[in-house]
Amino acid sequence: MGGDDQTKNLILAAVLSMLIVLGWYQLFPPPESTYEPPPATATGGAPGDPTGEPGSAEPGAPAPLDMVDREKALEGDRVLIETPSVSGSIRLKGGRVDDLHLLDYKETLEPDSDTITLLHPEATAVAHFIDHGWRRTEGAQEIALPGPDTPWTVESGEKLTPDSPVTLVWDNGGGLIFRRTIAIDAQYMFTVTQSVENTTGDDVALVPYGKIRRVEGPSAAIGWILHIGALAMVDGTLSDPDYDDLIDLAPDPETGGRYQHLAVKENGWLGFTDKSWMSIMIAKPGSSFDGYYRVPVLGTIPVYEALMRQPAQKIAAGASADVTSHFFAGAKELATLRGYEDSIGVDRFIDAIDWGWFFFLTKPIAQLLAFVKGIVGNMGFSIIVLTLIIKAVLFPLAWKSYVSMSKMKKLQPEMMKIKERVGDDRQKMQQEMMQLYKKEKVNPASGCLPILLQIPIFFSLYKVLYVTIEMRHEPFIWWIKDLSAPDPTSFINLFGLLPWDAPDPTSFIAIFSIGVFPILMGVTMWLQQKLNPAPTDATQAMIFAWMPWVFMFMLGSFASGLVIYWVANNTITFIQQYLIMRSQGVDVNLLGNIRSSFKRKPGDSKKDADKQSSGKKDADEKAKNAGSETAGDADDATNADTSSPADGSEDASDGGSVGGSNSGSDSGSDSGSDDNTTKNAGTGGARKGGKGKGRSRRRKGRSSGNSGRSGGGV
Repeated sequence: MGGDDQTKNLILAAVLSMLIVLGWYQLFPPPESTYEPPPATATGGAPGDPTGEPGSAEPGAPAPLDMVDREKALEGDRVLIETPSVSGSIRLKGGRVDDLHLLDYKETLEPDSDTITLLHPEATAVAHFIDHGWRRTEGAQEIALPGPDTPWTVESGEKLTPDSPVTLVWDNGGGLIFRRTIAIDAQYMFTVTQSVENTTGDDVALVPYGKIRRVEGPSAAIGWILHIGALAMVDGTLSDPDYDDLIDLAPDPETGGRYQHLAVKENGWLGFTDKSWMSIMIAKPGSSFDGYYRVPVLGTIPVYEALMRQPAQKIAAGASADVTSHFFAGAKELATLRGYEDSIGVDRFIDAIDWGWFFFLTKPIAQLLAFVKGIVGNMGFSIIVLTLIIKAVLFPLAWKSYVSMSKMKKLQPEMMKIKERVGDDRQKMQQEMMQLYKKEKVNPASGCLPILLQIPIFFSLYKVLYVTIEMRHEPFIWWIKDLSAPDPTSFINLFGLLPWDAPDPTSFIAIFSIGVFPILMGVTMWLQQKLNPAPTDATQAMIFAWMPWVFMFMLGSFASGLVIYWVANNTITFIQQYLIMRSQGVDVNLLGNIRSSFKRKPGDSKKDADKQSSGKKDADEKAKNAGSETAGDADDATNADTSSPADGSEDASDGGSVGGSNSGSDSGSDSGSDDNTTKNAGTGGARKGGKGKGRSRRRKGRSSGNSGRSGGGV
């Protein structure tokens, strides 16, 4: 009793905790961040420069802008970008990469849907672009440096492709010639080589930089289970503040903005990440740089920057110097990130995916899913196969858990006897329970440990299915065209049979508009519960009874791939538990448990037991009273028979000589009296021994009466 309740309480606590977390964030998502710019300060520092030295800032620091639409912002001279994975353009005015489309990913599943647009020009409301340049060292004389309005010209390359890099050039008119060579591979990695040719008669020291700037990040409401915001790797240590954290950085009194310094000694990268895409600045492996998160002031609009400053380059008179860096702008594909770790040496680039607390589990699970997908071909079936593999690996734990539960179930009768014997003495009950466990060699906690070990594994699988891009727009079967979207069917229109559409996903009623797979998830979870009788505790029974249906509606708006995993997991768990319990000799009354859930409400069993107990006490009392009366009548009859035997024979003789009618009357009366006595005895017998004996005695009484009447008629 105790061990089984402990296991149920553990499961209940874990499930309710998850339910509360999911429900809270589903109904009350985190509010979007609000930005309040700090008051401007009168300083000589250039805007956006953490050093605060006049004139030392990167050219192109934020300034108030009039927002324009994307088409207008794309006007002007540009160099096209064309690869198998991306398309876009480079703005020659400023030399920025501010237009990039991901060709393998579309906004929706519609045939004419636009591709994902990752980078946008500065003057747009969703500005997000990559910029490179040079800055003066502290205390250096004024030098004309390339900035946002610099008119770069194409020195070589007409179009940026994997086979043809593009070189831009600009002469500052003061003896310095700047070049910027941009190359790209077949996927999402850009390589930028900046060079300076010094034709002056003096040495020059300049600091190369690269930065990513974006206006407003995605709402934090869509990222409560994964990280969305800034991201950096600093010599093996991951830094991941979200956008609210960036706004709350320490203020810079020199600029009025906010910033944080990240000093990288050997290996690192930094940038911004969304759920499926990211833009990252990357230094060459083994090189140091100064990284910064920054929130420069731009009116009332928050602007976020990830800045990488590489070591200063000293260019002697008549010489030149160059420095190379990379930037990634694309999809967070597992195989692609792993490839860049191997080919370029990007340190822990795979950790740009938010693996969560159980990263030591989510990483191998994600790689296994990718491997299975490569064999199976269909992501939906791959999820089912992956669930089978994980359940097979965890089978020894499941076996131990269910065997322990089966042994506890077989001890239920003995536990009930102990409870009845000791009553409310909890200490005595615990002592006798422990003696019973020791005698039967049962450990009540052995069923809990395997469950605890399985919880992080299943949560890790849930995390993998949620955060990885490999499930996006992947079909399953029939109506499931996108495993990353909720099941599109709805019971409200009978899954498409009725002539109206399902509620809009953004409406409140959509919470109750669940599809086929969420319903299957609820049913399989309910069937899994029915392998065991309902808990004796009324509160527990009520919670367990509602749990499958609450989960059904809660997860109805989740990605269908996640729900398919739950259905597969519930089904496999049901089969495992049923077969293991049967192998241990436990009588699994599945149909009986199902029928009982429709016949009575949780708690009725206790009421019925109390009612039966009360009825039994009343019946015993009545039977006792009836037995006493019957014993008294029997004693009276015995005394009468032994006191006057002669009178009895004389009466019989007189009755025979008087005549037939009197004899019949007397005999009938006597028989009728016997009949009544027999009925009373039968009733007493029924109260004491059961209804069957009472009916038998009444039948004998009727036969005796009929015999008397027949004798009287002779």
